[in-house]
Amino acid sequence: MRVAVWYNNQDVRVEEMLVPQIGRGEILVKVITSGICGSDVMEWYRIHKAPLVLGHEIAGEVVDVGEGVEKYKEGDRVTVAHHVPCNTCHYCLSGHHSVCDTLRSTNFDPGGFAEYVRVPAINVDRGVFVLPDEVSYEEGAFTEPLACVVRGQRLAHMQPGQSVLVAGSGMTGLLHVALARALGAGSVIAMDTISYRLEQARRFGADAVIDSEDDVPARLRYVNDGRLADLVILCRGAWLTQALQSVERGGTALIFAATREGVTIPIPVNELFWRSEITITSAYAGPPENSATALELIRARRVPVRDMITHRLSLEETGLGFNLVTHPQEHDCIKVIIEPQR
Repeated sequence: MRVAVWYNNQDVRVEEMLVPQIGRGEILVKVITSGICGSDVMEWYRIHKAPLVLGHEIAGEVVDVGEGVEKYKEGDRVTVAHHVPCNTCHYCLSGHHSVCDTLRSTNFDPGGFAEYVRVPAINVDRGVFVLPDEVSYEEGAFTEPLACVVRGQRLAHMQPGQSVLVAGSGMTGLLHVALARALGAGSVIAMDTISYRLEQARRFGADAVIDSEDDVPARLRYVNDGRLADLVILCRGAWLTQALQSVERGGTALIFAATREGVTIPIPVNELFWRSEITITSAYAGPPENSATALELIRARRVPVRDMITHRLSLEETGLGFNLVTHPQEHDCIKVIIEPQR
């Protein structure tokens, strides 16, 4: 089978690999759609493991089932979670599934930029979701990223009526904008430096937009009735300082994006915590319960994910897809979908 092998963001090669052989409790999925995630292009995070077959936002068709698999059958349309928790460790039992050691070690074989993937038994047990008839393959590929967004807003205790600032209006930021709007945010403000992204933020539910090169707290007060934001969601790590400066007293900052490796910043402890009672929290990944919620949001059209797709490319064009995602200022690009069967 063909796979797209990542050596670095500028070097993605289509190579041949044997179709994985499945064992007991496993399934083989023919990948129909596979999204490029912002984390896929975090070169500093992945380069020491290269070469890799990346891709974890997938939807496809079950083409083979191993002995003992009863819940799924050939022909099922599915989306698959690449990371799944054990559900029994200290972290899972306390609600912190995303820091479970099992979750961080599970994956399918190889990555989603391939014609087929083997889904291990533990993923089959708790990380495979049949797509409703109303959900297309390309919409199904959004289940994993939207699950991460769902979990993030839950951990941040987003409430109807709150004002929300989304700092970064790439694909993940737009999912946050759309979800906050669907969940009843009082006002949603999006921030970015790329005009195309700000236009898209308005399209997906932002009431106002802010150029990140402006005085963000001042602009935020101007568009938000004199107040900062009750919830600030950081979707671009470079704007961490601006994000913390934009949280209203009693509000929350959700650190959703990674910074560059090794970044530290000074924090005015008295001003943020002692005097202003600001909460800082973070979110990583989206365990299966969040995937189920995300899939229902997609099915119900509460989050219009299909409209976020700007590019549909073949497996041979995966390198082009990485170029689009790594240079957003040069392209009108939000979501790139790879279609391995083309």
